[in-house]
Amino acid sequence: MGQVSASSSILINAEPAKVLAAVADYKTMRPKILSPHYSEYRVVKGGKGKGTVAAWTLQATKSRSRQVQAAVDVAGRTVIEKDANSTLLTNWTVAPAGTGSTVTVKTTWTGAGGIKGFFEKTFAPLGLRKIQDEVLANLKKEIEAGK
Repeated sequence: MGQVSASSSILINAEPAKVLAAVADYKTMRPKILSPHYSEYRVVKGGKGKGTVAAWTLQATKSRSRQVQAAVDVAGRTVIEKDANSTLLTNWTVAPAGTGSTVTVKTTWTGAGGIKGFFEKTFAPLGLRKIQDEVLANLKKEIEAGK
């Protein structure tokens, strides 16, 4: 079993505090930015920032889906989602970048062992990065349109 990870970043023309608030808003913003790979999205507890619990189904490929129940924490400029059902951990980090912000999403998990693990470590990050890129592009569109 090895660590598997996927990471994507985007530049958003908005101040970090505004971007961080949007990233931590699971009630209003998150449903607007999710790609079609997400279904059954719901807020179980809270809705904004630390203490929020949200659940969804992530359809990574036609044959592979994952039920996620994410407990949310916030550490500085990072929103952390820890899945109660697996080792899946996603960090949304917002950093100042000139007059705007860079948002980086990094997801890690413990992969399978053996040959199955080799293929997972090789191909899963490629697919997940495409999903992350789409969600980040939607975030950028929503934030920049709301100026």
